[in-house]
Amino acid sequence: MPSIKKFQVTFDCAETVRLALFWCEVLGYVVPPAPEGYATWDDYARSVPAKEQPQYFACTDPTGEGPRLLFQRVPEGKAVKNRVHLDVRAGTGLVGDERLAVLEAECARLTALGAVHLKTLYADEENESCINMQDIEGNEFCLD
Repeated sequence: MPSIKKFQVTFDCAETVRLALFWCEVLGYVVPPAPEGYATWDDYARSVPAKEQPQYFACTDPTGEGPRLLFQRVPEGKAVKNRVHLDVRAGTGLVGDERLAVLEAECARLTALGAVHLKTLYADEENESCINMQDIEGNEFCLD
């Protein structure tokens, strides 16, 4: 019986480095160093034609606990709702107004990075609050 414990989450996207850097900010992940001669990946990306930019780009959890994220460039844009999405666990262990305040603060931080706030789902008798969002390329994710 397989006992795979590690996995990678792969995003189809238009701009591999830009989307990876966004998710690094969201999750506290890290990217490999920029190529020699470039201070940042943005500097590198500006120096090469779009067709020559990385087809794949990855970032990792510096603690080794979270999955590796891989971003692969595809020619088509996003057309429909994701069938799989990330739940960013910003409010774990919190309830009620305290949880909502933490989620709203994180939503404000991510919106400043270019994310889009879609909808806040408020707590009811069965579920705690969560916030539906989109990343900078329109991929849905939840703050919960």
